[in-house]
Amino acid sequence: MNWHIHDYREDDLAAVVHLIDSTAGLGQESVFPLAECIGALTSRQPAVVAVHRGVPIGAALSHVAGERAWVMRIAIASAWRGRGLASALLRELERRLIEARVRRIAYVLPEEELIGEGLVNAGYTRRPAVAYFEKAEPAVGVGADLLAELGGRLLPGDLWDKVAGMEVEKELIERRVVLPLAEPERAARHGVRPPRAIALFGPPGTGKTTFARAIASRLGWPFVELLPSRLAGDGNLAEALRTAFSRIAELERVLVFIDEVEEIAAVRAERPEAGSHGITNELLKLIPGFRERDERLLVCATNSIRSLDPAFLRPGRFDYLVPIGTPDAAARSAIWARYSGARPDVDLDTLVAASELFTPADIEHAARTAAQTAFERDLAADRAVETPAGADTADYLAAIGQCRPTITPAMIDEFTADITSHARL
Repeated sequence: MNWHIHDYREDDLAAVVHLIDSTAGLGQESVFPLAECIGALTSRQPAVVAVHRGVPIGAALSHVAGERAWVMRIAIASAWRGRGLASALLRELERRLIEARVRRIAYVLPEEELIGEGLVNAGYTRRPAVAYFEKAEPAVGVGADLLAELGGRLLPGDLWDKVAGMEVEKELIERRVVLPLAEPERAARHGVRPPRAIALFGPPGTGKTTFARAIASRLGWPFVELLPSRLAGDGNLAEALRTAFSRIAELERVLVFIDEVEEIAAVRAERPEAGSHGITNELLKLIPGFRERDERLLVCATNSIRSLDPAFLRPGRFDYLVPIGTPDAAARSAIWARYSGARPDVDLDTLVAASELFTPADIEHAARTAAQTAFERDLAADRAVETPAGADTADYLAAIGQCRPTITPAMIDEFTADITSHARL
């Protein structure tokens, strides 16, 4: 990706108008005239602009009317057509429309359609017909305000596709978790009961939170994260949990995520401090009630599954206990390819070999460090000389050398033992 997408700003007006005007004859027509597009921009209707090296190269603009939004125009500079920019612009625009609580997004495009010779002979003038496109966004319904109060939101719809590497874990979660929830009637015909609660376990930084968010994105369900530290703010965590689950029950559909669940569901014999047993007991009572409703999923994540209370993990509360480990060589190659832009001058095999035991988070950190190095090098370069875009293999290797891996061999041994003793797939 060689562009940056930001919200429309007032100083973008001239460039966006030029894009709309200059691309009108390139198969990017719109049923909305230029004057209406300008009106939408000046009235600050939702719009996004793509920029490459400070120059606007694409724009997408809309008009919101109640719960419906009209995508008025997507304009792409001719040199950037066919590179995925239109899809990227539309995704970003849709995200902003969803945040504005739009329920339906409509797109009307001109589409040539031959008109019978008889109509022409009768004095009709041939005009483009229209093709009407509409997208229904997942409805939060009357729970929109409640979702906001719970700190939840609808996530961008492409997070599942953005999970790079980790194909074994991704394929397992797709088959066992996502598809039964997405196709409940088909699952019921085969006697498959969609899961209501799963636990993801593995070393820190391996992508458990990423998977939870991606599942919500894939299903199109609101994502609510319950943070024990925030719930404990009033001093009574058990009561706060009870209240939170009661309010969550009012939502039509939801994925609830609890990270580091060992904080509130540890083995009770190992939690001598006052009140800890009550918190675990409260959570044990709440999960069965949560499971009674359709279109909801509880996802808990832990770095240490052996520290969780056995009663918490038993079948009937959690359908699957899914291990999420460090990426293997193929997964690391896919992750490096994503962060390096799959540039042919970057030696992925070398990076994969140098980053053994790196988690996805470690790779992201190293990639960001290398990107920063390339950025600073570009800033220091002579403005008259264009430097190569992006980090090179040497930059990535230097960043890997500076990174201290999150995972140790001892942690891998422990994780392997946990898979044998706890995994339920």
